[in-house]
Amino acid sequence: MNALFQKSSIGIFDSGVGGLSVLREIRTSLPGENVFYVADQAHVPYGSRPVDQVRAFSEGITRFLLSKGAKIIVVACNTASAAALHDLRKKFSEVPFVGMEPAVKPAAEQTKTGVVGVLATPATFQGALYASVVERFASEVIVLQHTCPGLVAQIERGELDTPKTREILEDALLPMLQKGIDTVVLGCTHYPFVIPLIEQVCGDQVRVIDPAPAVARQTQRVVESERLLSVTKKNSTVNYFTSGSEMEFMSILKKLTGESCKVKHMVWKGDILT
Repeated sequence: MNALFQKSSIGIFDSGVGGLSVLREIRTSLPGENVFYVADQAHVPYGSRPVDQVRAFSEGITRFLLSKGAKIIVVACNTASAAALHDLRKKFSEVPFVGMEPAVKPAAEQTKTGVVGVLATPATFQGALYASVVERFASEVIVLQHTCPGLVAQIERGELDTPKTREILEDALLPMLQKGIDTVVLGCTHYPFVIPLIEQVCGDQVRVIDPAPAVARQTQRVVESERLLSVTKKNSTVNYFTSGSEMEFMSILKKLTGESCKVKHMVWKGDILT
């Protein structure tokens, strides 16, 4: 391992740009930390892929981030968390991981109508993690679900407020509104980028729960409890990598975050990311 990078950075990965919603919260909570962000855009979206495939991708990305000196890895993808987080913690037991969990618990606690909507990918809904969260925390409320087909692809293209994106959200949300939801849980890290449109569709009587701030708080707790906190730097850096097109990632990064910076390309060779 390159000594320059040894245990110096937070590693974050997602199938695409969705994890940027988590990254921005982590940079606010831990401004002195260097970050490596991996977008596996060669395989986006993960939500419709077989579980074993998502696990293989997640393991390959973890090895890549560890080679860059990641001291903690944030799985900023609900699908990868549901499919792979348990296995990653077993295979890389020396490394702390933070994953995504659908924010059903706070939704169930805060709802006044007793009806909660959850937007997530098919893989998240089919995972044991989601089923466990609903069973433990939402047994006394009605939980409505929708997979929002095509929404991740729209966000990957930067189409945050287009007729097609609105149509996808209306198809998901209008039937839920008719059944009385007052809370919407975003179960995919891509979805926070369309919160303004979700709020337009739902109106101001519906609370939208973005899990990213809670994930950032958990990351901060782990970094501090494991004594991994870096000496505060004024010039901490984020290194971006994509297995897709660098130019397309740079374009969407600018649109979503306002940042203009270099993006490095990665290549899959079997299950190895280089």
